[in-house]
Amino acid sequence: MPITSSEIKKYLSGGASNADKGASLGGVISSVVVVDDTLNNLFAASDSTEALEGSTKYRAFFVKNTHATITAVNAEVYISSNTPSVTTAVTIAIADEAVGTDTIETIADEDTAPSGPSFVTADGVSNAISIGDIAPGEMKGIWVKWAIDASTATVNDEMTIAVRLETSA
Repeated sequence: MPITSSEIKKYLSGGASNADKGASLGGVISSVVVVDDTLNNLFAASDSTEALEGSTKYRAFFVKNTHATITAVNAEVYISSNTPSVTTAVTIAIADEAVGTDTIETIADEDTAPSGPSFVTADGVSNAISIGDIAPGEMKGIWVKWAIDASTATVNDEMTIAVRLETSA
């Protein structure tokens, strides 16, 4: 049987038992799964000050292969649905640390960019970023950047980040 989508999971970062999305600022993989199809599951809604002045925020999560025996081959991550606002955007980056590493760079706060990775738009599967192969039990860190232009109307942005892969079985 191939790997199912339920066996490729997204976990918060920020410590082994971190459940606070606001503390998902890199560091150790958490045991807490990012809940899909839930508003504000990685970023809190922007407030009126952020919308007026502009803001750029960062979060990190891990993609993990939880299948017991099958490797996720040629895994890729992409933004399957970017923000609906023309004055906000999400970009993503692959953490510099190797696949299988359960710790990535930790940033000081949500307004501080990680030092190494390069953020790209990665809108749609045709613009996906390669993660590479992810063996059973291994993971890879992903950074997310949410930019809000100054003078943006307060908006409750939504975005969806997806993973695509092949299987070795």
